[in-house]
Amino acid sequence: MSLKYSILVLISLGCMGFYTIELKLFDYPEYFPVPEYNFDENPLEEAKVELGRALFYDPILSKDNTISCASCHSPYNAFAHTDHDLSHGINDEIGTRNAPALFNLAWQKSFMWDGAINHLDVQALAPISHPAEMGESIANVVNKLQNSALYRKMFFEAYGDSLATGEYTLKALSQFQLTLVSSNSKYDKVKVGKDSFTVQEQAGYTLFIKNCNSCHTEPLFSNYSFANNGLSIDTTLNDYGKWGISKQSKDSLLFKIPSLRNLSYTYPYMHDGRFKKLNEVLKHYTTGISHSKTIAKELKRPIILSSNDKVDLIAFLLTLNDKDFVFDPKNKFPRDILMSSEGFKK
Repeated sequence: MSLKYSILVLISLGCMGFYTIELKLFDYPEYFPVPEYNFDENPLEEAKVELGRALFYDPILSKDNTISCASCHSPYNAFAHTDHDLSHGINDEIGTRNAPALFNLAWQKSFMWDGAINHLDVQALAPISHPAEMGESIANVVNKLQNSALYRKMFFEAYGDSLATGEYTLKALSQFQLTLVSSNSKYDKVKVGKDSFTVQEQAGYTLFIKNCNSCHTEPLFSNYSFANNGLSIDTTLNDYGKWGISKQSKDSLLFKIPSLRNLSYTYPYMHDGRFKKLNEVLKHYTTGISHSKTIAKELKRPIILSSNDKVDLIAFLLTLNDKDFVFDPKNKFPRDILMSSEGFKK
């Protein structure tokens, strides 16, 4: 059985009385694995999710009130960013990595391209405090929230106390992000018998299972582990991935394996955004692998794909696009809440 959080809402019909509808906060298909996130420690509630959504879109989290989480994680790009290869922050600072997409986070044990963060509830501290991203401290964030009538009201509605705290702020951000579940692509409809692959998509699926599934494991299309996928070193960035955290040679050039869901919305690809198109990605895996001591075992043998194979494989990958998720209104900028705040009026 799937895990589901929901709320019951009474709708008035005037003299006819009331009827009840159910609004789902978190739900996933039966064929998804059990989530990694422990919901017992942070149970989803509508007011907390809404607080988290407001915080996610509000630049109040940054030092100069110009950068929000959504600045680098746009809902229209499956909560990734397509305008530049590397993330941009306050004072036109440029980061060192491409902003990853944010969905299906409940199934992930670690976060960031190098796995530097091991729990979603503290992940937001990294971009908030990074000098090239938001450049702020959580203490200052809490102070700004406490001085906002809007947030005092929202914290009271969510936690029964108008006092903003760092813990409440971070957990509310988690609550919103946990609701970002992508599970309604054509692939998903095929899984539940509501659609079927074309001949070309089925051929691509067969190629995917043979060549890609060990790392980009269905149905999440990532095993969310770390691997060296044979990218050459960018001598400007000198990014060695997980090694930068562990300082162990076995972790050199290991980066988190991203999900292949929503690829049409989440370009450019790779940790540094070096590839703009899927054809470039396939060219890398067939003829561009840079071998080193930590190369993934799956890439030690060549991947052979004909031109037709590549077309078929891309046809399948496009079935992983989840338009319903990308354009879901409940995930968008909360205009009715934030446009009333002073920060957005200026």
